[in-house]
Amino acid sequence: MTDRYNPSEIEKKWQRKWEDDGLYESPDDDPRPKWYFLTMLPYTSGDLHIGHWYPMAPSDVAARYKRMQGYNVLFPMGFDAFGLPAENAAIKQKIHPYKWTMDNIQRMRQQLKSMGAMFDWRREASSCDPEYYRWTQWWFLKFYEKELAYRAKAPANWCPSCQTVLANEQVLPTGDCERCGTPVSRRDLEQWFFRITDYADELLDHSQIQWPERVVTMQKNWIGRSEGVELAFGLDVPGVEEKEVRVFTTRPDTVYGVTSMVLAPEHPLVKKLTTPDRRAEVEAYVAQTRRLSDIQRLSTEKEKTGVFIGSYCKNLLSGQEVPLWIADYALLTYGTGIVMGVPAHDQRDFDFAKKYDLPIIVVIAPPGWQGEQLTEAYLGQGPMVNSGPFDGTPSDKGYDAVADYVESKAWGSRKVGYRLRDWLISRQRYWGCPIPIVYCDRCGTVPVPEEDLPVLLPEDAEFKPTGESPLTSHQRFVNTTCPRCQGPAQRETDTMDTFMDSNWYFIRYLDPHYNEGPVNPALAKKWLPVDQYTGGAEHAVMHLLYARFFWKVARDLGIVPGDEPFLRLFNQGHIIVERAKMSKSRGNVITPDEYVARLGADTVRCYLMFMGPWEHGGEWDDSGTFGIHRWLNRVWGLILGGVPSDGADPEATHQLRHLTHKTIRRVTEDIERFRFNTMLAALMEYSNFLSKARQSGRVDASAWQEAMETLLLLIAPSAPHFAEELWARMSKPYSIHQQPWPKWDDELAREEEITLVVQVNGKVRDRLQVPADIDEERAKELALASQRVQSHIDDKQVERIIYVPGKLVNVVVR
Repeated sequence: MTDRYNPSEIEKKWQRKWEDDGLYESPDDDPRPKWYFLTMLPYTSGDLHIGHWYPMAPSDVAARYKRMQGYNVLFPMGFDAFGLPAENAAIKQKIHPYKWTMDNIQRMRQQLKSMGAMFDWRREASSCDPEYYRWTQWWFLKFYEKELAYRAKAPANWCPSCQTVLANEQVLPTGDCERCGTPVSRRDLEQWFFRITDYADELLDHSQIQWPERVVTMQKNWIGRSEGVELAFGLDVPGVEEKEVRVFTTRPDTVYGVTSMVLAPEHPLVKKLTTPDRRAEVEAYVAQTRRLSDIQRLSTEKEKTGVFIGSYCKNLLSGQEVPLWIADYALLTYGTGIVMGVPAHDQRDFDFAKKYDLPIIVVIAPPGWQGEQLTEAYLGQGPMVNSGPFDGTPSDKGYDAVADYVESKAWGSRKVGYRLRDWLISRQRYWGCPIPIVYCDRCGTVPVPEEDLPVLLPEDAEFKPTGESPLTSHQRFVNTTCPRCQGPAQRETDTMDTFMDSNWYFIRYLDPHYNEGPVNPALAKKWLPVDQYTGGAEHAVMHLLYARFFWKVARDLGIVPGDEPFLRLFNQGHIIVERAKMSKSRGNVITPDEYVARLGADTVRCYLMFMGPWEHGGEWDDSGTFGIHRWLNRVWGLILGGVPSDGADPEATHQLRHLTHKTIRRVTEDIERFRFNTMLAALMEYSNFLSKARQSGRVDASAWQEAMETLLLLIAPSAPHFAEELWARMSKPYSIHQQPWPKWDDELAREEEITLVVQVNGKVRDRLQVPADIDEERAKELALASQRVQSHIDDKQVERIIYVPGKLVNVVVR
């Protein structure tokens, strides 16, 4: 047997054996504690690239580690297979989306297997499989039964290139489609929505999950809960039956400063309240606004514009007439669709008032104010002025004072408002899950009975984009029988947003062939919720928010346990190539196949983890892969090189055992925190020490054997084929991946300590006991964390930090 490291030979050998032996199948009846480890499933857009490997390979390392710790680990994989990219690619290549998608799945599955990950392939699920989307439709019906699914005509984001509606979350801050970059416009369409707003308060509660603060903040901001008061303003317009307009405000203390009332251009009252002399200008402005997305309309960089519609409302508190305007920054989907303009105390309103020569009435006095005109909006606190009976009231007390007053007069009430809108799930495309609804002239809207699911996509539909669903022209699909009266009916022709598929894929993984429901109840009880989820932070206000909503509905249906689907979340960064995130749209993808063929999957896996902190991502560099490959070759030679035989030296043996147990501790702590780059650095330091120890030949044989076994066990999650091969060559029991994770002895791992002097501007402020081999970064970190040091730097600026190894840290401030 050759002693040369040949990854192409050993990797295929072990992958075959692992698969034949079912090594990575997670038994449902295993008594060990469960650990459900999930990484986001890939979209079936074609061949995998290194950017796909980046979240998956380190996730596999962490999953393997948990298994060696004694957990029964479930680590499944599947494919997010519906959606626009498949349909657009099929149109371009003149092949059916199903064939294009299934061909991609086959290639991607083989590429994923070449990674050597411990995926349990028995549990693979693909969202475009009727066996899967039958239950996606079932979920829709359950939402409909709970009155969480409804159909309404509403303005929607429309991508003219993709020829479909986009959810708000799918529109970039620039107002462009996130998928193709085309400017998004607005259309009025009858569409299906989910009442995610019914769960807004619960979605704001992240107390039961360990998620990155960044994602929690993004979700809270997206939901946008605000407490305020809904105020009535009187209306007395001839021919208009409405006698008031209502506005939601978080600043009722400024109500006496209202000098304009701004309606969303699409508000239904606009047509009624527009006077004949203003109609042409108003209609032109409304048409102009419809070409803008919500994000463009709300942009702080966009100049604020508006049009007076000719009518007035009455401020019931001040008695003043207030002109009614329309402006694109008012959205029908927020609050009541009407915004009160208080220019003295809101900068947007101030700019608007200056542009259109509207009055600016100060109602919260700035410090030292003597009645002069403001040069900008005053946003701070102060006494209320020009506010009738509330003059002199501190503005922070004015909120409740005004709220109590309007409630006593029945002119308004305290309310809670949200930025979050109901989730629009309709898509006017072919390649998606059909919505299981039919329309009957006699019975109205009728859900498809559960026993008739799935509603199958017709294989012979014309799926070119026309602005309507391609299913509308497929008569055999459209024309059907009403389930209630057996009369003629028409099917819903929109398909569901693909986030509907990815809301619950991790539930279906438990048994993708279960035929009695979306999930086997016994398996749901055993495996759910997910213990650890990994994936990109870019999904914060889409998949991760939708999946939480979906889970809470499933919980209320009695289908899943607990309040949250993913107990822990870790967001990895992105691979950068030529200073840009790797993606097919940028044309800068790097495929793993050639590197696997030349250097081995284990080299690629280790390099992806070594290139930098996982949460930050890193720049791909070919030379780095060669460095990792050389390191694996050195370890290969080290393991197979035999036992040093020049006689044991007690001190050398003690140093070896000390470093062995110290390395176990370092690697364990690093994997626990997903610090894979420093984990590998520790293994490299350890192997370098072992090389020198071998050369000295002065270590005890049993200590050397312990070191070799430990090194392989610690490397095993990162380089599984490499470790398995060497473990077998050491005549150890199969498989290394079934061995327990090594434990360190605290006494052996204990560091020798030194006293580190900490100075501030050259004066001694603290003395710290630290490990003798502390590095510079950690020494500076501990010095700055010292309370005695902090008391001397306070708000001063740290100019530099001087480090003298093993002796002192001097913090220079000014």
